[in-house]
Amino acid sequence: MQKSAVILAGGEGKRMKSPLPKPMNEVLGVPMLRWVINSVKRAGVDSICVVTGFKKECIEEYVQTLDFPVETVFQSERLGTGHAVMMCKDFLKNHPGDVVILCGDAPFMDSKTIEDAYLQHQDGYSATVISAILDDSTGYGRIVRNADGTLKEIVEQKDADEETLQIKEVNSGGYWFDSEDLLSVLDDIKANNSAKEYYLPDALKLLLQNGKKVGAFAASSVDTVLGANDPQQLKELEELAIQKGYTP
Repeated sequence: MQKSAVILAGGEGKRMKSPLPKPMNEVLGVPMLRWVINSVKRAGVDSICVVTGFKKECIEEYVQTLDFPVETVFQSERLGTGHAVMMCKDFLKNHPGDVVILCGDAPFMDSKTIEDAYLQHQDGYSATVISAILDDSTGYGRIVRNADGTLKEIVEQKDADEETLQIKEVNSGGYWFDSEDLLSVLDDIKANNSAKEYYLPDALKLLLQNGKKVGAFAASSVDTVLGANDPQQLKELEELAIQKGYTP
């Protein structure tokens, strides 16, 4: 089965106080985007598409310096993760099989997690969300499972009742999809929320409504969900990388 990757890297990250697109800010001297690309490559995925947005030329010029091909597509308006993936429809059509979709500013999403999630995904799943179990899950979308362990739904913090808020398993923002199944529901995602944005988790809802099997794979490391929204958090990522011996 052919594997491809879509990496979402359109964010500006205003709180980062940096002239660069958010994923181009560095951890250990290497852009966070490159950490993610390297993990994808190590997981055996060679067809990669990066969704650009803010200062797209920075990313376009950077990927041209790599010694392997990386496609880019431009998201002219930042209208959510679902909208970002909509920009990749031609890429998805040209790369049937399975696609992993990752955030370009989560540098510790490692290749083993990507590979292990894929092994589970191959067991008849239409989509598999990569999750993590956190001591403090505040702010994250909660993973609600059925009795058999498959995914029932992802409930965002603002929509969660008291019982759901106690759940420690959260959405990392990384997913495996069957590309054809994803394309079948992508245009049905609606922006019927207060932000008027198209959210990728809604694709999971639509697949479940269509009777498809959707799963969740819990990463062994909680660090897979970590990103940075400001210089202090970026510094904390750097300190964690040094402490744990992470390398790009």
